[in-house]
Amino acid sequence: MELNIMYLFTVDFGIRLVLDLSAIVILVRFIYYPAYKNSDFVFSFFMFNFIVFALTYFLHNVEVSMGLTFGLFAIFSMLRYRTESISIKEMTYLFVSIAIAMLCAIIKTSPVGLTVIVTGVLAITWFVDSNLFLKKEMQKSILFEKIELIKPENHIMLMHDLRERTGLNIHRFHVNKIDFLRDSAVLKVFYYERQGEEMGVSTVEEFTGELSEV
Repeated sequence: MELNIMYLFTVDFGIRLVLDLSAIVILVRFIYYPAYKNSDFVFSFFMFNFIVFALTYFLHNVEVSMGLTFGLFAIFSMLRYRTESISIKEMTYLFVSIAIAMLCAIIKTSPVGLTVIVTGVLAITWFVDSNLFLKKEMQKSILFEKIELIKPENHIMLMHDLRERTGLNIHRFHVNKIDFLRDSAVLKVFYYERQGEEMGVSTVEEFTGELSEV
């Protein structure tokens, strides 16, 4: 069955497209980006959302098997880029963007009902990823050269040293690797995100190598 080009200009398509684009703008611009300040995945979130919406809407309207539609959904949701690893958090936001596209494309309800559903998804996403639900625990790997502080009896001094040198309120750490040949260890430190601390985090990322050579 051929796809009539007039499907592009139906009122139903226009309403669903506006709701979908509005939802993805809110998700990316007002929920994801303010929290993570990472624009690398913004393009991917938008394009995955739009492409999945278009494919799902039109395949659904030409009576293609829903098995194929959900198969496409599964492929897109499990896709990973070979050039760069994607964190679990980014993969979750990608999944949410795809889910919103599918909801807007195929769910049979009124525009008001669809708006309520999508708003609920956005509200839950914002709440679960905010400090209101659970304090955000950040983590970072550090190459640490004072290997004598790795001993359990010196952990209090190690914690104090980490806080002094990074400027972060570190509350726990794990020893991931110990290199006795180079007298160094790889530590994973954990700290809670606080307002205005993004600049400090960036500084630590940029100068971790210098800290490790002290």
